[in-house]
Amino acid sequence: MQFFRSFSYNLPVIIDCHTHIFPPAVIEQRADFAGRDPCFAGLYSNPKAKMITAEKLIESMDKAGIDMSAVLNIGWRSLELCAMTNDYIMEAVAKHPKRLIGFCSVPQLSSFESVAEIERCVRGGIKGVGEIRPDIELDLSDEYGKGHFLEVMKNNKLTLLVHSSEPVGHEYAGKDLITPAVLEILVSQLPGINIICAHWGGGLPFYNLMPEVKKTLSRVYYDSAASPFLYSPQVYKEVAALAGADKIIFGSDYPVIDQQRVLNQIKALDMSAPDKEMLLYGNAAKLFGIKTSKV
Repeated sequence: MQFFRSFSYNLPVIIDCHTHIFPPAVIEQRADFAGRDPCFAGLYSNPKAKMITAEKLIESMDKAGIDMSAVLNIGWRSLELCAMTNDYIMEAVAKHPKRLIGFCSVPQLSSFESVAEIERCVRGGIKGVGEIRPDIELDLSDEYGKGHFLEVMKNNKLTLLVHSSEPVGHEYAGKDLITPAVLEILVSQLPGINIICAHWGGGLPFYNLMPEVKKTLSRVYYDSAASPFLYSPQVYKEVAALAGADKIIFGSDYPVIDQQRVLNQIKALDMSAPDKEMLLYGNAAKLFGIKTSKV
C-alpha cells in the first residue's frame, strides 16, 4: 500500500481502534431513533452529524491504506437498541473478518441482562465493549453483577473502551462530564481488565505524574480519536512521555474525523520508528490478539 511506502520502515498493518458504524435503518430513520434514545439524540439528531455503514467504512479504509478498524457501538439506553446494533456489528465483522474488529454495547455494565448480552456477543466474535459512557452506563453498586462482568471480560480477554471528556476547552456534541476524575474512579473499580480511554482520556495521562494514580492506570491505554479536533500534534509526544508509547493507540473517530487526516498527522510526527509502530498497530494488535508480521 502506498501509505506504507511513505515511512522509512515497513508496517505489517495499520489498525484504527475507534470508528462507528450503524445499520442502514438507523441512518435512514435518524429522527425516529433520536426520539427513542437520548444518547443517540445528543450525538446524531443533527442531520449534519455523519453516520456510515460498514461498507462506507471499508471504502474509507481502502482509500487511506488502513488494514483493520475497530467498529464501536454507542451508549444506547435500552437493551433492545443495544442488541439490534450489536447484531449489525457482528454481521459486519462476520462479513469482513480480516478488516473489522467488533465492539458491543450494553445499557448497564453490571446488570444480569447486560452481562448476558456481552456473553452473546462474545459468541458472535466481538473483542470488546464500548464506546461506553460512564455518565450513562456506570452503575457498579451491585457487587455480584460487577464481579460477573469482570469475570466475563477477563475470561474472554475483552477490552473496555470508554468515552472521555476534557474538563476545559470548547464545547461539542457528546462532550459531557466524563472527565479524568470520573475515569479514575471507573478504572479503580474495574481492576484486571484493559481499558482504552478515548480522546486521550480527556487529559487523564497527566495524572501519571502522581505515583498512586499511575499505579491505578497501569492497564489504561489512550486513543487519538478526533485528535485534530481537540489537540495540537504535540499531544502524541507528551502522552508518550507521561504514560509511555506502549499506551497510545491510533484511533480516528471516523466518520467524525477523516481517517486519512489523522494518519497524516501521525506521519508528520517527530517520533521514533518503534514508537510509531506501537501507535499504529503494535499496541492494538496486542490488546485484540491480532498476529502481525513484518512485510
